[in-house]
Amino acid sequence: MESRLSSLTIILVLVLLVACEQPREHTAPAIHDRDSVSMMTTYGVNTLISDSGVIKYRIVTERWDVNTIKQPTRWTFERGIFLEQFDDQFHIEGYIFADTAWYYDQLKLWELRGRVRIRNVNGLVFRSEELFWDGMKHEFYSHKYSKVVTPERELEGTYFRSDEQMRHYEVTNSVGSFQSSDLEPEEEEQPKEQEKNKNKSAADTAKQEPPVRQAAVRHKATTKSVQP
Repeated sequence: MESRLSSLTIILVLVLLVACEQPREHTAPAIHDRDSVSMMTTYGVNTLISDSGVIKYRIVTERWDVNTIKQPTRWTFERGIFLEQFDDQFHIEGYIFADTAWYYDQLKLWELRGRVRIRNVNGLVFRSEELFWDGMKHEFYSHKYSKVVTPERELEGTYFRSDEQMRHYEVTNSVGSFQSSDLEPEEEEQPKEQEKNKNKSAADTAKQEPPVRQAAVRHKATTKSVQP
């Protein structure tokens, strides 16, 4: 009888211990690097951006991340960006395309990577794998191979700098090709100069030639008979 009671006591104690155990939650480890967390992530973006109360740009992208923890703070466009620029009358001045882009909002600096393409209202096309757009200095620059194509010429080089409208730019360590029309004035002047020199030489030659002496004419002698 006592053995039965002891067995029941042990069983009851085991049941109580199992019943008192609290369930365990399976949680992921905490994220310690807060810099990797974006404050805002937006998908399928097509929005207008204003500057000083005037609409200046349109941004189209698949994903837009805003991070205010990283220093400097930034917007990230890891899936590409298409950006249109407008003038004060809301006319399109040009567009910018890149595979990846970062905008450092406090510095007003764009960093574009991958297939970077720009086209402005004058028909200029810019191609490179890197481009920086400094909004404080109002200029573009690149330290990688760049190609500039305009209706008149093509330029290639390893360093590029330009104003925001890409009307005044420089390309260093460059090679380029130009249309033949750029050389036409020089080509027209050369034949004229040659013709002038030819006429001058002919005139000088005529002056130096001695006068032609008239050929002598022989007269046949005649005799008259005198009669006594």
